[in-house]
Amino acid sequence: MDIICTVMTGMKQENPGGTVYDAIRRNIKKYRKERGMTSAQLAEQVGLSHDFIRQIESEKARYNFSVETFCKIGAALGVSLDLLIQESPEKE
Repeated sequence: MDIICTVMTGMKQENPGGTVYDAIRRNIKKYRKERGMTSAQLAEQVGLSHDFIRQIESEKARYNFSVETFCKIGAALGVSLDLLIQESPEKE
C-alpha cells in the first residue's frame, strides 16, 4: 500500500533519481525496448494512444499517470510492478 501511495502522490524517493515516477518512466522504456516493442505497440496493448505512452516515458513532459495505467503497462510488458518502481543505477 505504501508503494501505491508513493506512486500516486509523486513523493521523492531517497535517491538522486527523482520521484518514483521518474524511475517508472525509465523502467517502462527500458523493459519495452528489451522486449523489442515500440511505444505504439505498447500503447495498442494497453488501450492508450501512442502519444500518451510517449508522454509517460518522457523526462520532459513529466506526465503523472494513474495506478490503473501503471498496472496495465506492467501487465503488457510482463514485468512485476516492483521491478518497474526500482531505481536502476544507470540512467537511460
